[in-house]
Amino acid sequence: MDCPPTVQTLEHIRRSDLKLKLQNFMSVPAQNITKRDTVKGPVITSNFPDPSILWVPSEDSWFAFATNSGGVNVQLATSPDFISWMVTTQDVLPTVGAWVDKTNPAVWAPMADGSFVLYYAATSEQDPTAHCVGVATSANVTGPYAPLADPFVCHLDQGGAIDAAGHHHPDGSLYVVYKIDGNNRGNGGSCNNGVPPIKSTPIMLQKVAADGYTKIGSESQILDRDDGDGPLIEAPSLIHVDNVWFLFFSSGCFAEESYDLSYAYASSVTGPYTKARSPVAPLLTSGKDGLKAPGSACAMVDGSKLVFHAWLGDDINGGRGMWTALPSISGTVITL
Repeated sequence: MDCPPTVQTLEHIRRSDLKLKLQNFMSVPAQNITKRDTVKGPVITSNFPDPSILWVPSEDSWFAFATNSGGVNVQLATSPDFISWMVTTQDVLPTVGAWVDKTNPAVWAPMADGSFVLYYAATSEQDPTAHCVGVATSANVTGPYAPLADPFVCHLDQGGAIDAAGHHHPDGSLYVVYKIDGNNRGNGGSCNNGVPPIKSTPIMLQKVAADGYTKIGSESQILDRDDGDGPLIEAPSLIHVDNVWFLFFSSGCFAEESYDLSYAYASSVTGPYTKARSPVAPLLTSGKDGLKAPGSACAMVDGSKLVFHAWLGDDINGGRGMWTALPSISGTVITL
């Protein structure tokens, strides 16, 4: 399940590079079935889980990427205005890394960043019970992305790694955040981690070089679940606004109505991070604004826009569509 932030300075892309397969697309104008104007949707009414977004100025277009569905490893949608979205038939990652279990790649939570790097999670051939994070690159935002032969990070002994997202530090350095999938090694119950002893599901931070994937130094833990989060935290998206770092994350269980969207904040990219609590968080929960199990958000680097998924039906079997939101940030408080 799951997904991440984005980049805005991509002027070098040529419009002629954009070759989308739009013969069979879905165009859905935003329907404001919510109670507040800052949250709209579903703007995509097909199954489009764990969405991430990227604005490409030279294409004058928004791009959204999502978890596998309908035989496509990584889904792609486009929008000229952040309101009406078209889901293409294109698979931007038709080939996965050599480390992936080809019988069931189960590609989750893709996030495109830079020019152009795609982070994704897929099933490990070494241990098909767990996912690793991989990286693929392309000269074009729409791909096809060519996968690196080796995974970026695995942590198979702890349950795997998922939900990678890039972050651009104001000093020009790059980071990747991701989740160690500890609940995958849990003892049952909610999201396989509701029965003691409860496993850790830490959010990790890794500094990388300008290519977006060569590691610099060691990873560090910046957040973890606690009893108030339920079985897990996941889907990190890290932004920086007015000298404050904000880490969006989801807690609860994605397959249950407990799933939500919250955030933590810090004065340094490495933390320590403080989780926002009631009444300012969670930002989105089931039962409000016509939403069920909202979460797995990805925010623009300046915090001005955000996408997330929520159930389209009464439960997860009805699929997860995409919603949009326009956050407001004041000090350490985010509102939607």
